[in-house]
Amino acid sequence: MLPFIPIGIAVTTALFGAAKGVGAALDQSDANSTNSLANDIAKDAKEEVDKSRKESGEAITRLGERKISILTGSMGDFINSFEKLHNVELKESVGLDELKKFTIDSQSVKELRELSCIASSLAGGAAGGAALGAITAFGAYSGAMALGTASTGAAIGSLTGIAAQNATLAFLGGGALSAGGLGIAGGTMVLGGLVAGPALAVFGLVAGSKAKANKELADANYEKAKAFEEEMYNVRIACNGIRMRATMFNRLLLKLNAVFEPMIYNLERIIIDNGTDYSAYTDEQKGTVAACLSIAGAIKAVLDTPILDEDGNLTAESEAVIAPTNKLIEQYI
Repeated sequence: MLPFIPIGIAVTTALFGAAKGVGAALDQSDANSTNSLANDIAKDAKEEVDKSRKESGEAITRLGERKISILTGSMGDFINSFEKLHNVELKESVGLDELKKFTIDSQSVKELRELSCIASSLAGGAAGGAALGAITAFGAYSGAMALGTASTGAAIGSLTGIAAQNATLAFLGGGALSAGGLGIAGGTMVLGGLVAGPALAVFGLVAGSKAKANKELADANYEKAKAFEEEMYNVRIACNGIRMRATMFNRLLLKLNAVFEPMIYNLERIIIDNGTDYSAYTDEQKGTVAACLSIAGAIKAVLDTPILDEDGNLTAESEAVIAPTNKLIEQYI
């Protein structure tokens, strides 16, 4: 029997080695599969965020364009007509109730005039990357921010700088590299808790003891990917909230303008037919002036309300302005 002992030991050793090799191969296969799944999860999460980011950025830019369109269109027409009037005493006007929420005075009209000039400059330079960043910032923030500069050129530069330096606007596309901003390279911009995507290692087939270590690393990668997926979900929620708020403001301005334009036409007809002495107007004609001022005030209230704060979060005032503005519109439709 003795001659067979070494052979038995050899067979046992070979079987043990084969089993170990099979186990290592299974571990490595599992590691590769898990790691591939982790990469797919991270990739899909990033693609979904990129889609939400793009849609949100486009919504804010469209809002900026809407503001510019109204300021250079109907608002400019209203200001030109209103500034022709003399002896305007709004305290004696018909329709004072309409003005309680959205009262504007001569200073407000002056600010609207200045905003119209800034809007004209933005519209004139819309093809450039810098102007695009400014339009995005104009959509996200209040008109007062643009008025804080000495000239339209300085305002454009200031708004472009805001778009470039604000992490949220840069992330949404308003601070592209063409505008001198931080860009979106590598997907590392910060929005809420957004961090860089997980660094997932890509393993080749490595036999032996490394296979088990690779499986552990792959499992860790999977956990990273799932955490990243959850984080990206939260970012999508934030992006979608910004998109919806910008869209609401856009629609609000569209409705206001639909009411405003025929009012301006009526005001222009009054001036043509009855001159520019407001004190000589009938109560009905004074009511037309009051209504124009009311809608102009509502538009200014929207323009003065930022959607985002300095940290890139939605503002409470942007939600609060929607209901009373819609209520005012209902009085005229």
